[in-house]
Formats: sequence, structure tokens, C-alpha cells
Amino acid sequence: MNLENTFLGIELGSTRIKAVLIDEDHNPIASGSFSWENDLVDGVWVYPLEKAIEGLRACYADLQKDVRKKFGHSLSKIAAMGISGMMHGYLVLDKDGKQIAPFRTWRNTITAPAAEALTELFQFNIPQRWSIAHLYQAILNEEAHIKNIARLTTLSGYIHGLLTGENVVGVGEASGMFPYDDAAGDFDGARVAQFDELVKSYDFPWTLRDILPVVKRAGQSAGCLTKAGAALLDETGTLEAGIPLCPPEGDAGTGMVATGAVFPRTGSISAGTSAFSMQVLERPLKKYYPEIDVVATPAGKTVAMAHTNTCTSEIDAWVNLIADGMRTMGIAVDMNTLYPTLYRKALEGEADCSGIIAFNYFAGEPLTATETGRPMLVRLPDSRLTIANLMRSQLYGAIATLKIGMDMLAREEQVESDKLLGHGGFFKTPVVGQQIMADALNVPITTMETAGEGGPWGMALLAAYMLQKADGESLEDYLQNRVFATAKSSCVCPTTEGAKGFAAYLDRYIACLPAQKAAAKLQ
Repeated sequence: MNLENTFLGIELGSTRIKAVLIDEDHNPIASGSFSWENDLVDGVWVYPLEKAIEGLRACYADLQKDVRKKFGHSLSKIAAMGISGMMHGYLVLDKDGKQIAPFRTWRNTITAPAAEALTELFQFNIPQRWSIAHLYQAILNEEAHIKNIARLTTLSGYIHGLLTGENVVGVGEASGMFPYDDAAGDFDGARVAQFDELVKSYDFPWTLRDILPVVKRAGQSAGCLTKAGAALLDETGTLEAGIPLCPPEGDAGTGMVATGAVFPRTGSISAGTSAFSMQVLERPLKKYYPEIDVVATPAGKTVAMAHTNTCTSEIDAWVNLIADGMRTMGIAVDMNTLYPTLYRKALEGEADCSGIIAFNYFAGEPLTATETGRPMLVRLPDSRLTIANLMRSQLYGAIATLKIGMDMLAREEQVESDKLLGHGGFFKTPVVGQQIMADALNVPITTMETAGEGGPWGMALLAAYMLQKADGESLEDYLQNRVFATAKSSCVCPTTEGAKGFAAYLDRYIACLPAQKAAAKLQ
């Protein structure tokens, strides 16, 4: 195989930095990864940027190791590549490119006053995790760094800048920083002007458009790997400069690409550290909703997004507890075996989990108006506390809040999708995540054979589209005709018993929400 004709996608996700290399036919041929976690510092979820760079290098080195094992030599040149990352958040730099405030992630729920004020001003929902909400909250807090901002970006935009020297983001990522105007192919100019007027009295030495990145659609060039960028990524010096990069994206956008859910009436569900549904709209929403984001596909199609800050983290905690118990008994534990074993065990649980309710809230959840999260397990006195029921409850709890948001979209706006495609760690164990999600949403759930590759594979597809598309070929047509036409997939339908069981579970879950909110008072 000629590795010079391959495409690389790297995604800095919430718990893993992962690289996926694909061939000209879009098949994954090598991968690498690096595990990391955010830190709660002074009540704020952050990632040190030094760790991001360290993880990026380690991930790439792991990819090179896989390439050498499979092909006998290292990568030196590839056709194109792209960077994606956890969506939005707040990352600001001064004129010298120096970080001047902690990188505040999507998980934080510390910007409520700003988000509410901007939503009212724009008559457009501004979620707490969006970059503009973080910026305005920092202004309201009178943080000293504000006057020194020269650049406001996201994690993917920051890493892309280190590799190329370009201050660029893709449309999908841009639409979660600030409202996007597809007709202009840029941030909404009228609302940019509204924001500048709002903060005019502060007399900052910048205007909003000055500090926001350039926006580029899927398929456009976003610069090339510089010598400094190649050296940063590959410490061995083997990788050559000059590789073209596509616009950097957020993990929401790459999730849509990785499932092919970029057409109206299609939808994707990403379920991992966080969970979100992305439903491509046939028409604009009739009004704005504080619970629903309006964003865009990497090609600019309007999307309604229901987002939850936490999904599988509490499942991980319980699996680790079970593993700890096994080790205490002197039993060797293989986590790669334990996870799928416990996931499969969940399908043996009672359909309503026997009255066991699991809250996975590591952070606040805007969809349920919960400001601060507290992981919590509640059960009826006569609940049968078995491993099967516990695990089923944990899987249900991971997606219960997402279900609440999707129900609201269907009820208020009649948003429907002809098919929903799942990807992310929740679906890694075959059938289990699909069945649980299908029962919860009462709709068939499809996963691709590549579902486990997720966002980095989607990012590699965007890199391939940039170089391999025909004149005038849309991203939608490229994915449908060249990528997914022969893709292997599986579809799981809801069961009557499972759907009824989840409905009963959700009723109890909603009844327990006041207890979850009360638990937030615990310090």
C-alpha cells in the first residue's frame, strides 16, 4: 500500500485522543490513542494545554507504532489530514499566542447569567458551553485577561493553529462558538454587531469579529502542515511538512460525518463521555428553546441538537468498583473483557430495572434545569439489586436526559428523523447499546461497522473529501455515494417490553429529579 495516499483524522475527545488513518477507499487501516481526563480546578472543568500537546504527540507515536507493525515502515507523507476536538468551550490567547485563561470545557455550567442574557438579546438560544457565553461571563466577572484577548478559539482550532499557523475553524465548530449565518458563510453579522454594542461601554481594544477565527466549509483548504507543526506532532522528525489540512471541527460535526447523518430527516446520536443527538432539519424551528442548540453540519445544514454533559462516566465508575471488588478477592481483571461482559449482562436485567434509578450527573444538565451534578443511585426498598438490574439502570440513566430533550423536539416542533445512527463508546459492545437506545427512543438504531472509530474516522473522511471530491460534489453526495453506499451496518429495533420498561424507568427518573437537585447542595 502507498501510504502517501492515506488520510489522517485526529480527535481530542473528552477521555481519549485518538488518531485514525484511512485508505483511499475510506477504510481504517491504522490507529493510535492516548487517554486523558479533565480536572476540576476551583469548581471549573479544565484541561491543561500542555497535556493536550503531550497527548497529541503520544497519540501520533502510537499510530506510528501501529503503522510500522502493519506496513513495515513509518509515515513520512500522507495525502491530507484534519483535527477535531471536544466542542466549543473557552480558549483565549494574547497577541503573542500565549494562553491567558484556563481552557474551560464544554462540561462547565458556570455561565448561566451570560447565556440567559445573550439568549434574550439575540432571541436565539445560547447554551452555557458556547464560547460566546464563556466570553461574556468572563466580562461580567470582570476578569483581568479580557482586555488582552487577541484570539478566541476552540481546542481543535488551537491545535490546528499550532500545526498550520492558520486561525480557522470549520462550520460545525463555528456554529457552537457563536450563531452562524449559512448565507454569509460566516458568524451572524447582525448578532456580532449586537454583541459589540452590548459591551461597548467596556472600551475593549478589540471587536468580536477581530478575535473570532475564520470560518470555512467542509471541502475548503485550511492550510498546510508547517515544519514547526510537523516537528510538534512527530518528535522523531519523520513526518514531512506541506501536508494539506481540512478545516478543524468539533466532535459533534465529525459524529454526523462518521454516520452519514448530514441530510435533512437524518439524525445521529453520539454517546460517550457526553451524549447528544443531532437531527438535520427540514425547516427552521418555529422559536428558540433554552434546552435545544441550533448548530450546523460541516457543510452548513441546520441541525437541532439535544446535548447532555455526561453519559458513560458513571458507568465507568461502577465498572471500576466491580473490578476493585474482584481484585480484593485476588481475581485478575481484564477490563477489555469486564466491560462487554457487564454490558451484555444489562440485557438480562428487568425491563424497568426493578425500580433502580441511576443519575450520571457529574456536571449540571441544562435539559433538566440542574445547575450542579451529583452522581446518585436511588432504589425502591423492594428493588432487586442484581448486577443485571444495576447495569441496565446505569445504561438507562446514561441516556435518560437525552431522551427528555428529544421528546421535547418531537412534541414542540414535530422534528422527525427517518433513521437514527449511533456511534461512540456506548455502542462499542455489539447490540447492547443499540438495543438500550432503541428501547429508550422507541425507534430503530443503526450503527456502522466503523461506529467504534467515531469522530477521528469522521475527521479523516473530511480530509479525504477535501482532496477527492469532484467539482461541485457536495459533502452529502460524497458520503452517500462513495463512503456509505457499501458500508456494513446493523439495525436493532425496539422491543415492546423494553420500550415499556424504559418508559416506566423514565417516569421514576423524572420524579427523582428534585432529589438530584437537592443533592447539589452537598459540598
